[in-house]
Amino acid sequence: MTAYDYAKANHLRFVRELVEFLRLPSISTLPAHREDITRTAHWLAEHLRTIGANTVEVTPTEGHPIVFAEFTSQKPTAPTVLFYGHYDVQPVDPINEWITPPFEPTERDGALYARGATDDKGQVFLVIKAIESWLHSEGHLPCNVTLLIEGEEEIGSPHLEAYLYRYADRLKCDTVLICDTAMFAPGVPSLVYGLRGLVYLELTVQGPRRDLHSGSYGGAVVNPAHALAKMIAGLHDERGKVTVPGFYEDVIPPDTQERELLASLPFDEEAFRQELDVPSLGGEDGYTVLERLSVRPTLDVNGMWSGFTGDGAKTVLPSTAHAKISMRLVPNQRAERIAALAAEHLKRIAPAGVRVSVRQLHGADPVLVDWDSSPMQAAARALELTFGRKPVFQREGGSIPVVSMFQRMLGVPIVLMGFGLHSDGAHSPNEHFHLSNFSWGVEAVARFLEELQRGG
Repeated sequence: MTAYDYAKANHLRFVRELVEFLRLPSISTLPAHREDITRTAHWLAEHLRTIGANTVEVTPTEGHPIVFAEFTSQKPTAPTVLFYGHYDVQPVDPINEWITPPFEPTERDGALYARGATDDKGQVFLVIKAIESWLHSEGHLPCNVTLLIEGEEEIGSPHLEAYLYRYADRLKCDTVLICDTAMFAPGVPSLVYGLRGLVYLELTVQGPRRDLHSGSYGGAVVNPAHALAKMIAGLHDERGKVTVPGFYEDVIPPDTQERELLASLPFDEEAFRQELDVPSLGGEDGYTVLERLSVRPTLDVNGMWSGFTGDGAKTVLPSTAHAKISMRLVPNQRAERIAALAAEHLKRIAPAGVRVSVRQLHGADPVLVDWDSSPMQAAARALELTFGRKPVFQREGGSIPVVSMFQRMLGVPIVLMGFGLHSDGAHSPNEHFHLSNFSWGVEAVARFLEELQRGG
């Protein structure tokens, strides 16, 4: 029995085990789930032991634990793959929009619904099942495989860099594999060669030292909610461009070849609009929707709050107003510089009568990877063998902070090969993972290990 035959024969068991993994509420950003995070790390470590890992460790950090495992090939000259993934997940709010409970995985219409199903537990698990398929069919792996699975990706990986420096020797490898991206469309295998960076800020506008009666004080005091609304409204001009001075200074615009590549992808703007159920699409003038989603930087408000928001009426003039703002960055923007520029600009445009403070929550630099590298070409062959068609190469609009760390510290080719879909609802209610994509992912990763060993 080949590894691919084994994977197909054990698909239903793989899904049952994935359900166990998804039941664990490993929400990294909420202190109430700290014990759940630790429990998830140890569940994962024990599962890796059961399938035959040579080494398994759960390493504490000042935050959440990191799971490390090694699988050694019998081939003395076999290359080494470092797989990176994360077992932490996003919060589930708004809970009332979930059709079924987020930590009671439910199969509907060929997809498994649960928080973390596609981001990233399902994609971590398909790699583990690809490894198992080799070990339990052939008795060995074609490559050495090291697994590094963290519990803080959703909060910016604050303790990962220290771990990478501390354990640099045992993380040496020939390539890094990350399965935390999406396919371009259903049935369209994809390799990502670019990720946008991220700056995430929290803005506080402070007015009077306490909430005030709007009848007694309204009209004489600058309302922080009004000030915040005015500031946010001024962060884009009429053409959709970000107004922060210096924001575009280091941006490398897409060249003609890349714009032609993006235009060749099977993307339907009208279908995209209809799927989102919006009257029209927006964004920066002069670029297609696909270009706005991948090769252009953005600034978005992620949340706003101020004053009284309960049922009924309360005539209050709020003392503070708050917003969370994220910026997606493209080469060669740098997260620290953009954060500083944005904070300076927000303070500069604040109306008189309020005080402004800006806190950076986390950030990541944008990355480009070499799509002509030998590991990327091995991945392309593996995807073609699995799906029966050549993969497309694409940039993705999201961010994976560790990729720039790996580029800087390891200096090896990186393969970004994901099997989710953008419509899977990552970070949203009713997140799900299509079980056909899970199955294809197991096979594709198993084939990637074989193709990488063959080289060329």
